Amino acid sequence: MNVILALALVLLVMMFIVGGKQGLSNFFALAVNALLMILVVILMASGFNPIIVAIIFGLIILASTIFLSTSQLSVAGPAFVSSLLIMTLLVGLILLTMTLSQTAGFGPEDSEALEGFSVYIGVSFPHILIATTLLGTLGAIAEAAIAVAAGMDEIKDQASATGIKQMGHEIIGTALNTLFFGFFGGFSSLFIWFASLRYPFSQVINNKIFVGELLQVLISVIAVILTVPMTTWVVTTRHAHRRKE
Repeated sequence: MNVILALALVLLVMMFIVGGKQGLSNFFALAVNALLMILVVILMASGFNPIIVAIIFGLIILASTIFLSTSQLSVAGPAFVSSLLIMTLLVGLILLTMTLSQTAGFGPEDSEALEGFSVYIGVSFPHILIATTLLGTLGAIAEAAIAVAAGMDEIKDQASATGIKQMGHEIIGTALNTLFFGFFGGFSSLFIWFASLRYPFSQVINNKIFVGELLQVLISVIAVILTVPMTTWVVTTRHAHRRKE
């Protein structure tokens, strides 16, 4: 616990040194989101519908992430609107994908860790998977939306179609690398397990744990790709409406 507090203090100091007041605001947003996620877990464990909890708290987390990450309403407003639209689209996609994939619950690799514990805890594992997938995409959506909205707000009317397209490509490329390395780093131990036990490739791509996590990453990638043109459209529409006024 002391190590966690020490690292949190180091993070706070570094964010203040680098980002000033905005850095403190970002740290506060991180703390708020951490508390919200803890509350989400408590509510799910208490018997509330995980999907409904994820949707409600997803909206709150998006709002806190976006509006505390920037002090410019001209950036936060369009970013939040586009994020809401993408989140609405994702709910249907996640429900369909996770229901058809049948990857909820635990795999054979979890048997040793779960030995002695009961999995009859009164919650729906498919609903938990859907909820965690939705919540897991929010960070990528918010990051991409803010980046696009901030870039377009900076150049405003000077933005060309080619420049906007190039900016979108760069944001997507960066986000994809972040998601990929996050997935690979988080599951490196599972990959070592596969290699050490000489899993055949056919078994790896049909492994419940691997497929479930890979689907979450792919959905996050789709969310980022959709967020870029959606945010561009929202910002462009907003600027056009303001010019008419």
